[in-house]
Amino acid sequence: TSDATVGFKDVDYAFMVGAKPRGPGMERADLLKDNGKIFVGVGKAMDDHAKRECKTIVVGNPANTNCLILQNAAKGIPSENFTAMTRLDHNRALTQLALQTQAKVTDIEKLCIWGNHSPTMYPDLRSCTVGGKPALDLIEEGWKINEFTPRVQKRGAEIIDLRGASSAASAGSASIDHMRDWVKGSSQWQSAGLLTDGTQYGVPEGLIFSYPVTSQDGKFKIIEGLNMDDELTVASMKKTTDELLSERQAVEHFL
Repeated sequence: TSDATVGFKDVDYAFMVGAKPRGPGMERADLLKDNGKIFVGVGKAMDDHAKRECKTIVVGNPANTNCLILQNAAKGIPSENFTAMTRLDHNRALTQLALQTQAKVTDIEKLCIWGNHSPTMYPDLRSCTVGGKPALDLIEEGWKINEFTPRVQKRGAEIIDLRGASSAASAGSASIDHMRDWVKGSSQWQSAGLLTDGTQYGVPEGLIFSYPVTSQDGKFKIIEGLNMDDELTVASMKKTTDELLSERQAVEHFL
């Protein structure tokens, strides 16, 4: 259907897979404003027609801030029911680490993505294990800094350069992973963009920010108590947080 009234009527799970793409010469602020109008309209339609318990994942970029606009427009649906996808970045990080350590992705635990679904995201291996062994003991620091991190951050652009099209199938698969674990539950660390309340890891209130999470009973739970004091982590968290604050400022008239 092309009728939002029909499309969102009593919906249980919403996958927001599309957004206006960035065109030649377009600034990120312009992209945010154009998508903001779209997601305000969609949010109002959801507010009027979707189930109050509807679970929503935003895939279309800029996903974090599109999600922020959407949940703000759908005021009658709990904000915790709106998430942004960083599971694609999580899955990419798993694959890169598995290839480097000659392991299976299922051997890897406690990997996570912090922050924005953009090149400022922070793929974090500090707690990660591969086959029960610390990942940082199995890789070289130079590979982590010079290859792993930038490849995860910019993998989407790399794929477009290589094949002339986006990684739509990978994104679709990751969105299903995200929703499955959200609904069914998983004790394994995942990564998901959630609305911040100002109490978690120094991130200001009112952003959609990716955290390491587990899931149970239809809810995501942020992993607590991780040490974030090392120099790289402090700088990485600040960079991605500052970008999200800048994006929020660009769309504040929608909020």
